Amino acid sequence: MKRKFLAGLIVLSLIGAVSYLFTGESQIASVHAQAQTMQRPPVEVSVYTVQPQQLILTQDLPGRTSAYQIAEIRPQVTGIIIERLFTEGSFVEEGQQLYQIDPAQYQAAYDSRVADLRKAQANLKSVEPKVRRYRELVEVGGVSRQQYDDALASLEQAKADIAVATAAVATAKINLDYTKVFAPISGRIGKSSVTKGALVTANQANALATIQNLGKIYVDVSQSSSEIMKLRKQAATEKNRGTVTAELLLEGDKQPYTSQGEIQFSDVTVDEGTGMVQLRIVFPNPDNYLLPGLFVKARVAQSELENAIAIPQQAVVRSAGGATTVWAVGSDNIVTPRPIQVSRAIGDKWLVESGLAAGDKVVVAGLQKIQPGATVAPVETPAQ
Repeated sequence: MKRKFLAGLIVLSLIGAVSYLFTGESQIASVHAQAQTMQRPPVEVSVYTVQPQQLILTQDLPGRTSAYQIAEIRPQVTGIIIERLFTEGSFVEEGQQLYQIDPAQYQAAYDSRVADLRKAQANLKSVEPKVRRYRELVEVGGVSRQQYDDALASLEQAKADIAVATAAVATAKINLDYTKVFAPISGRIGKSSVTKGALVTANQANALATIQNLGKIYVDVSQSSSEIMKLRKQAATEKNRGTVTAELLLEGDKQPYTSQGEIQFSDVTVDEGTGMVQLRIVFPNPDNYLLPGLFVKARVAQSELENAIAIPQQAVVRSAGGATTVWAVGSDNIVTPRPIQVSRAIGDKWLVESGLAAGDKVVVAGLQKIQPGATVAPVETPAQ
């Protein structure tokens, strides 16, 4: 009896478990079906409306800065430096005296040449009256024609001696003036390579000092010859009036340099090996903020596009294969992926070549919350 009772309990337990299993699954399936029948609320996303606009395509070209004017100071006479008349690193004006070379020997040479000139002038004063007297005497036979001709030759010789002495005086004066070394340009002067008491020689290889005019600064960059031709066409347009401007990007600065530069096309040549052209851009530098030798980038305008389409970069999705797509919002607020082609970045936007038209809306924020065919609540993003 006891065994039959236990067997009955086991059978009843199995029947209850099977009944609960089928009943529970039925209830779960019913709840899931109800959830499927319920509509999800639209997801709020930020969208950007495509609008054609005029864009200027630019290119960043690496280069280095150089001084607008450079003057290396060298002596033009040999002598001992007896005085240095400037402070290293200071600003000097054009015509300011920088060095004084010992003028003693040049002063003596000048005085000697002046004395030679006076001697030649005195000789002339003695020859001229003689020629006048001989001119009268030769007419009456008081002197021979040969004596008169000799007197004329002495007069011409005296005049030539004066000319030679005058040139010698001028040369001696130039050498004497060269003992004072002046600044040929205005600008910032660097360190001096000599001190008081140093011996310098005329036209020596080592410069005494270097002056750099930093009121303007050159930026030398290289660009392909094909792009140069585009720049020339742009410069020839009436809008640009023959000039093309550029911006300067300094390493570490987020914003371009405050002043724009002007591109100069004079004396450009094409490198036969690389096909590149050296460009020189002039930037104003009133505060001497830019220094020679800086590595910079010049942003040069290449061309202008009419009715161009550009969208924010965050709206573009790239696949592993490199394909680019956007999520387009239709008139019924349903999103679908759309393939597009982009060519280049312009600031924080991509320039779109194909795939979008004016008036299309693309999702720029909330991409992780949508899927194909989903209904969204678009919120317009202000165009920049």
